[in-house]
Amino acid sequence: MQQKSTHKNTIETKFTQDSTLDLIHLYTEFVSVVIDCNKAQPVIIYFGDAISPDAALDEMLMLSTRQEAKCSLSEEVPISLTPTRGSGFTGNPGVQLSGAPNAWSVSPTLASVAREGNHAVTFISTDPIRHITLHHSLILCPDTHILAASTALINQSDESVNVLDLSSLTIPLPLGMDTLMSFEGRWSMEFQTRTIDLFLGAFVRENRKGKTSHDNFPGVIVHEKATRENDGECYGFHLGWSGNHRTRVELLPERRTYVQMGELLSQDEMHLAPGDSYTTPTLYVSYSASGFNRMSRQFHNYIRQHILSDRIVSTPRPVHYNTWEGIYFDHDVELLKHFADVMAELGAERFVLDDGWFKGRRHEKAGLGDWQVDSNIYPEGLSPLIQHVINNGMQFGIWFEPEMVNPDSDLYHKHPDWVLHCEGTPQLGFRHQYVLDLSRSEVTENLYSQIATILQEYPDISYIKWDMNRDINHTGSADGQSVIHAQTKAVYALIARLKAAFPGLDIESCSSGGARIDLGILSCTDRFWTSDSNDALDRLWIQRGCSYFFPLLITGTHIGPRDCHITGRKLSMQTRIATSLFGSMGMEMNPTELDDNDKKLLISGLKFYKAHRDLIHNGDYYRYDTDDESIDFAIIDPNKSSALFSHHSIIESRRTMPKVLKFIGLDPKARYTVEKVWPEVLDEYSPSVIQMADGQTFSAELLMKHGMQLPILMPQTSIVFKLTKQG
Repeated sequence: MQQKSTHKNTIETKFTQDSTLDLIHLYTEFVSVVIDCNKAQPVIIYFGDAISPDAALDEMLMLSTRQEAKCSLSEEVPISLTPTRGSGFTGNPGVQLSGAPNAWSVSPTLASVAREGNHAVTFISTDPIRHITLHHSLILCPDTHILAASTALINQSDESVNVLDLSSLTIPLPLGMDTLMSFEGRWSMEFQTRTIDLFLGAFVRENRKGKTSHDNFPGVIVHEKATRENDGECYGFHLGWSGNHRTRVELLPERRTYVQMGELLSQDEMHLAPGDSYTTPTLYVSYSASGFNRMSRQFHNYIRQHILSDRIVSTPRPVHYNTWEGIYFDHDVELLKHFADVMAELGAERFVLDDGWFKGRRHEKAGLGDWQVDSNIYPEGLSPLIQHVINNGMQFGIWFEPEMVNPDSDLYHKHPDWVLHCEGTPQLGFRHQYVLDLSRSEVTENLYSQIATILQEYPDISYIKWDMNRDINHTGSADGQSVIHAQTKAVYALIARLKAAFPGLDIESCSSGGARIDLGILSCTDRFWTSDSNDALDRLWIQRGCSYFFPLLITGTHIGPRDCHITGRKLSMQTRIATSLFGSMGMEMNPTELDDNDKKLLISGLKFYKAHRDLIHNGDYYRYDTDDESIDFAIIDPNKSSALFSHHSIIESRRTMPKVLKFIGLDPKARYTVEKVWPEVLDEYSPSVIQMADGQTFSAELLMKHGMQLPILMPQTSIVFKLTKQG
């Protein structure tokens, strides 16, 4: 992963096995990481709340001395950055090799350290018998307090080795981190959280879908049982990788806990000839001593500062209209022009032509792989529609699914050998499509040529929705090797090549919704399609789960049809708008279903979003602890001059009266004017304090400590408050 920032003042120290070594202290205002170099391999002995730079860190070594336990080793094997079987570690090895004699027992020893100021360090460890070298890179971002770490393995022997497993890093956790929050889900219900008490043994999740997946997001939070959104210690871990992956959180019998994350490799996938190397995906870690919200905000700030381009962060994100749930495959030029007229009137700023525009694509059974405009539907090409959209003041975007091919396509008929497969095993059905083998250069050249031709012919295309709609069940290339690692890297490279050739092109990562959301793919794209479900209530939970790692700036949130096409639920336009405000906002419905009141509300909602999107996308995000009756959150300007507070009723209160909302994150010495800004008309059971307080100014101290009584509302009703600092 390329970092935007660079670190200077490199100090290199060469170590021998007999040297008395120092402790390495990486630190920021809020976080310290202390690494012990006295062992054979570097060991993190402290990762937590900031320690004074002039603290006597060597005292840590004595304070952490553990006595010999009954029926145990006289000295415990350290949980090093990459613990090994050769060192005698009985937890999960951080590296596993095969192929060469004794490769299984590899055990490198620290040879040198290159330290870059107080924020970065690289450790080089070598095994002189097996001739294997490890490079550990740790960067603690001084502005966002995120630790970004990766490990490289170099085969310096005369024999080939297979890398069976190499964790990005192994991180020990302090006593008290006894609870785990994981993220799971399915299609149209991503980012569902599950809390588990740690137990003796290992929590392990492995993903073999060939993509990030709906059901097994590569992220986990380990925390104290009492940790809440604004209180307590927690550690958030995320692996920036879009292929197969593994997460392991293990409690050992001697009361030590560690976290390992890394790419999940097939046995023959990572074959290193002499001189070859393998570098793991980057592991991102956010520590907070003040609850989950600070942990999340650190991830959000890191993404805005070090992952996204400056252009994406500084340019207002356009309001989308996507055609998919409006027409599906029933494309008609005149109807689409009408859609563009309506959407421009409502306030849309980008018109995205979804699936169905290319050759033979009248349904999902044909056409994938043939990326030429279908002349039967668009006899004059896309130019008339694109020009109509541009004349309406909107940008034009288009849908591709480059990694897939239908058996009923010219590409497959010509190159049936270009698909991933398992010799002797029939392909498994999945949306009538197979996966192209992007590890082959001729395949990526063909895809680049087809996509680039479209972009050259239609230079007003400024946006691609890049989809990937099936799991990769058969992972073999022409030589029989499993190639998910190479496939993932090839996807990154193809997207990066297109963006380099067409500056200013925005690309959205979509995979049947949220099955490819991670910092690996985001390093070369600009937006996530968070879920295929536009059900506003389900979206509240999905967007809440996603917010633990990703900022609202990049999470696509669309207003769906009156009757949700996935759940069948019918929700008010006010609620659908309120849910979609907090993300990269858009619309996805047939405009002919909109009545005059719907249009009036949409115009007002989009105006509100445009007026506040800088705050929504760049403000500090605060979740409230949920009681399952409502989902509540706040977005506060970093200078605390303004804020939006959003209350979403899910079910009717179990008590006679709903809760009191205590505002958070304000300047406690200031006064704020409170306004109800959405919906424009609130349907209440009886007059409430909302009507009396609307437009009034209050002490921030009282707003935060005493709070404001919420009104009795019908379920599935949302309220958005705006608070403006006075003086």
